[in-house]
Amino acid sequence: MGDLTPKLLRCNYILASLKGADLASVLKEGQIVDLRVRDVIYEANQRIAQAFFPIDSVLSVVTTMREGGAIEVGTIGREGTSALPIVLGAHTTANECYCQVPGAAIKISGDLFQHFRKTNKTFAVHLDRYLQAYVNFLGQLAGCNRLHHIEQRCARWLLLTHDRVDRDDILLTQEYLAMMLGSGRSGVTLALAALQRAKLIRYTRGHITILDHHGLEAESCECYAVAKEQFGGLLRSAR
Repeated sequence: MGDLTPKLLRCNYILASLKGADLASVLKEGQIVDLRVRDVIYEANQRIAQAFFPIDSVLSVVTTMREGGAIEVGTIGREGTSALPIVLGAHTTANECYCQVPGAAIKISGDLFQHFRKTNKTFAVHLDRYLQAYVNFLGQLAGCNRLHHIEQRCARWLLLTHDRVDRDDILLTQEYLAMMLGSGRSGVTLALAALQRAKLIRYTRGHITILDHHGLEAESCECYAVAKEQFGGLLRSAR
């Protein structure tokens, strides 16, 4: 991919806070990476050595049970960073993180990330704002996955992804979406079929196109509005 530029850094809410010497450090030492689906960001119980800042990719934080089942417990777009365990004082985590929707991200070392966090007040404030929104929405997701219909949850997931990537086409299989939503594949198949019949999306194998964002909002549960309240300002600042 191309070289890092100040304009590109402004596409991520947290990196957009950097100026002067700190901005120059990222331009010199950082790296823009082209993430593919299932590219590993960090593994469970392994040292986290790097921080990723999505530009138009989306990362998934997943917990895996002993019997092998997995479910998404958090997502990260251009409003945030993969380095929340580091922010919380940990070097490892029980979850794993990998690319959910392909696209670009900026990667810096964990040491440089820690330096910014400790010495750059504005960077730390942006991190705290993001952490608050992330934790608040985790609680909302727990209720959503328990109480809301699969069709509503599917619409919510697609809407949030659409907001984060600024493109109508999303590369995604039914199997993968089922894992993200903690549902069986058959339920996701029916939900996507219903949304397609309503002309809100178009679905072909491994590929979803958003046709009607506002219509999807009407089909979604209240959790999309909650997410917009928590992350909306961060997403707008990142554009």
